[in-house]
Amino acid sequence: MGESVSLEDVRRAQQALQGVTFTTPLQESGYINDLLGGRVFFKLENLQRAGSFKLRGAYNRLRRLTADELRRGVVAASAGNHAQGVALAAGLVGTTALIFMPLGASMTKIEATRGYGAEVRLFGDTFDDAYRKALETAQETGRVMIPAFDDPDIVAGQGTVGLEILDERPNVDAILVPVGGGGLIAGIALAVKERHPGVKIIGVQAQGAAAMVMSRQAGEIQPALSVRTIADGIAVKRPGDLTFSLIQQYVDELVTVTEHDISRAILIFLERSKLVVEGAGAVGLAALLSGAVPVSLGTIGTVVSGGNIDVTLLNRIIEKGLVEEGRQLHIKTVVGDRPGQLSRLLAHIALLQANVIRVEHERWNPRISPAEVSIEVVVETRNQQHIEEILDTLRNDGYVVVVQQ
Repeated sequence: MGESVSLEDVRRAQQALQGVTFTTPLQESGYINDLLGGRVFFKLENLQRAGSFKLRGAYNRLRRLTADELRRGVVAASAGNHAQGVALAAGLVGTTALIFMPLGASMTKIEATRGYGAEVRLFGDTFDDAYRKALETAQETGRVMIPAFDDPDIVAGQGTVGLEILDERPNVDAILVPVGGGGLIAGIALAVKERHPGVKIIGVQAQGAAAMVMSRQAGEIQPALSVRTIADGIAVKRPGDLTFSLIQQYVDELVTVTEHDISRAILIFLERSKLVVEGAGAVGLAALLSGAVPVSLGTIGTVVSGGNIDVTLLNRIIEKGLVEEGRQLHIKTVVGDRPGQLSRLLAHIALLQANVIRVEHERWNPRISPAEVSIEVVVETRNQQHIEEILDTLRNDGYVVVVQQ
């Protein structure tokens, strides 16, 4: 695209962002270190203003608008975090923002973007659909298009995350970065490699949105046919031209993680570190938990890119995670439709020190006889061993128990 970014650009962005963004914490967790058997520091951009790193790049781009451009306003496309960054930055520099978001965008992110003063319009099924609409609107209205990642000022702004990591932990051996369109990792990789070439930079994508991985393997940009992941912040079909070029130059490796890996990481952050982290922000920890990135690399920095997760999605992740970790059991059985049968079943469960959190008692199931009743019970459990103890006891007492997934 004929444009590039230098370390000096990132340094200028860092100066411009003073008083606008926070220097977010770089902290470790004793529990996670013990779990992984290594030392990992988390760069908590989920605690940044607007809940993600995106304000860095957005403000760095918007601060350079001319008086005429400020009057015309800006337009952008986003699954959520760039939207909030642009909306907040627009208010700071004194212009208006129109944001296109996919129809399935998180309601939390939509309302937050409106809360920062932007006009939000929903369009298309993916970020790429919304992006095309934003480009079209920019041409029709004269608003300035603010790309989510493929822009030198955006990349330079995001690169300030890398400078902050090196300033606080100069002996870091590797840095893990979430990858969607590539703006964050391009900026970080450039900034870090230019200062400390020996630091390994590893990008992490969701398996359901791995266009950058495919492009890297092909040696040229390869758009994904579709994207499907709970990590909506990195659900991008086509990487940027500038960002792909910088990634080819500076990034050592790209890996992918599964939805299960991401969900588990979100749950660990929430329960053990008391941090609310969205899917994109959790992929670095997911890569370490799954073994996609070995902890033997040494001291590892991991960018937690954002915390703007929809509450309903978080609730589903918690429930599913509790089942997978042996912390919750959902069973179904059939008993005779006689007085005392339900209380007898619940008494068995109580004796095994399992807390009942939901009971459903159904007579009208056509698959059972008129003399029977179907009972579903959800209980809190300690671990997988506790689950096996409950199931063995109930089955030994004559219950035909089916575990519901």
